[in-house]
Amino acid sequence: MRNAPDVIRTVSRHTLAYMLFSISEMFRNYAEFDPLDLLIVHAILNANVINVMNDPSLDEKFSSIHAVEPDVIKQGVSRAALSRFLSLPLETVRRRVAGLKRRKILAETKAGLIVTEQNAFRFGNNHELQKTNMLLLTKLLRDLRRAGINGPDDLRAPNDAARDETRDATKEVAKSAASPRKAK
Repeated sequence: MRNAPDVIRTVSRHTLAYMLFSISEMFRNYAEFDPLDLLIVHAILNANVINVMNDPSLDEKFSSIHAVEPDVIKQGVSRAALSRFLSLPLETVRRRVAGLKRRKILAETKAGLIVTEQNAFRFGNNHELQKTNMLLLTKLLRDLRRAGINGPDDLRAPNDAARDETRDATKEVAKSAASPRKAK
């Protein structure tokens, strides 16, 4: 196995290329939008479906390219959370969200902001963008495999495994030392 710095550099290089190609395609598909607005919309989209991605039955139910998550199951997100997540000033997020709400892309629920299922711009349901993402992801996985990274186990350097074993042993010693002992 290659050493950790080599793996880190290789993975960083290939994943950065994937992210940049993805962002470029997003900008190309939505050329009429400001890039910051697109970033906000897609951050909200991601937050809206975290509960779907974490639930295997919902993830399967909405896995089809033709299945759109209904607004009622979307997890809302606050402006403050968006501000923190994107490292943007809260006032910038507020102003941008107000504009996106006027365009009927975003809606406010009790739980927070959602990208509406019926938005006229097909955010969250753009089949061309989804198909392009599959091509880009396929390229990323192929490039990583060609670099010798076939799965998550290839991301761990041998020193990481030894360090984990040492840490676990240290925890066990500390736990046994801290537990009360019966007097003899």
